[in-house]
Amino acid sequence: MKTTLYNYRLQLGLLLLLAGLLSLFIYLSPQTFLHRRIYVAFMSTIPFPTLLALGLTLLIVAGEMDLSFPSIMVISGLSFSNVAQATGSPLLGFFAALATGAFAGLCNGLIVVWIGVPAIIATIGTQFFWRGASTLLADGLARNLTNLRDTTFHDILVGRLFDWIPMQTIWCLLVALLFWLLLNRHIFGDDVRFIGDDIGTAKMMGVKTDTVRIALFVIMGLISALASVMVCLEMANWWPTQGEGYLLLVFAAIFLGGTSVFGGQGTIFGTVVGSIIIGILEAGIISAGLSGYWTRLVHGLVIVLSVSLYAMAFSTRRK
Repeated sequence: MKTTLYNYRLQLGLLLLLAGLLSLFIYLSPQTFLHRRIYVAFMSTIPFPTLLALGLTLLIVAGEMDLSFPSIMVISGLSFSNVAQATGSPLLGFFAALATGAFAGLCNGLIVVWIGVPAIIATIGTQFFWRGASTLLADGLARNLTNLRDTTFHDILVGRLFDWIPMQTIWCLLVALLFWLLLNRHIFGDDVRFIGDDIGTAKMMGVKTDTVRIALFVIMGLISALASVMVCLEMANWWPTQGEGYLLLVFAAIFLGGTSVFGGQGTIFGTVVGSIIIGILEAGIISAGLSGYWTRLVHGLVIVLSVSLYAMAFSTRRK
């Protein structure tokens, strides 16, 4: 009961923070934040890190970590680009990307669960491996995907609904709803929380902890591949540095959204709102007349403060 009340208060606080930031930015730069274009731009870009944050939320709730998702994005995007160009079918490229992402996630899961390497160490290693593999396979060269702009597949994934709503926003909301149901209305979500709270107790309760943990890494790989394909289609190209800028954004959104770094607790709603807050900060900072260099400073500050505040709240509720 206390946890539920805490989550409701947290979600209300996040909504008030978002409303306050928007009000501040509208006051400081009304010509920007009172125009529809800025919100179309937000709906075009924010869904990509949000998708990644949703997948990683489930892992962190289970007490795991994945630092390799930017590199899984780049290798999955390369698979998509190569297969789509070779076959002329973006749909086949999409399935190739999902297979690549799932395989990379499975590798992470097996290294962590079967071999016993700590997740943070294992995924740092696979991050370098997949980044290096993609650069070697592509000879360090980008892929031009402008020929996919006029395809139905492009319109379905990143087209414009009613000529102005980016489809990636719709897909992101659908994934968020699916993950919310999975975490809050399915036994799988209970297993994830039990593992995050105490994996030993979860085993005694009959939870198949190894299977669940591996499945979470595979899900993260699939989400990374989906985000990569969307980015490739939106930008009409693949490049060897794809995904490098998402790591800080994703972690800032997750921890701001209330997911506990200690595992066992997290909300999909909080991650979505946290992603929106992080996503609008850069535009708000620049529109207010400050240098864009402030953005990284603010993102880092958000991570440190949110983790510290939730850590204090966690220790207080445990006493």
